[in-house]
Amino acid sequence: MIAHLKGTVEEKFGNSLILDVHGVGYEIMVSGLDFEACNLKEEKKFYTYHAVRENAEELYGFSTLMAKKVFELLIGVQGIGPKAAMAILSLAEPEEVRNAIANADTAFVCKASGVGKKSAERVIVDLRDKVGIPSRYGATEIKTTTINAEPDEALDALIALGFPLKEATAALEKVDNKLPVEERIRLALKKY
Repeated sequence: MIAHLKGTVEEKFGNSLILDVHGVGYEIMVSGLDFEACNLKEEKKFYTYHAVRENAEELYGFSTLMAKKVFELLIGVQGIGPKAAMAILSLAEPEEVRNAIANADTAFVCKASGVGKKSAERVIVDLRDKVGIPSRYGATEIKTTTINAEPDEALDALIALGFPLKEATAALEKVDNKLPVEERIRLALKKY
């Protein structure tokens, strides 16, 4: 399986990119936010998910490991396939999507293209206990522009170490996010 790809963005179309990795072009489907954040001829790294169906093979790309983990949780819900999961991830940054699920914000999930009310409710019921506690309470707003906020590197590092999303979020909950990344990881590991 392909874990990640790092290369140059050669083409953009629909919600897909052609990423040139040493002369080999990989077509990667990305969320709307990742699509807008990519510029042609820019070097990018994507964590990937290889979806194999009986009539197609597709490669999905994510700019952060957290986005990939949220995607994997979403496709684990009955009735939510990779395209619906990408539509949900296109609504906002992965942390905002996770927060909306933790807050049981069905209205937010329903706004994704191809996701109805029953599917959104199923996402909330199936994943609410798996995504960790909300980082803030209340309704989640859909982002209409690309957010330039840096991804939480400490959360990505804990996930890369094998922590499930819920436990990694809980471990970082009481650690000051203004500390350097290495210190946040060290303190989170001590508290876990």
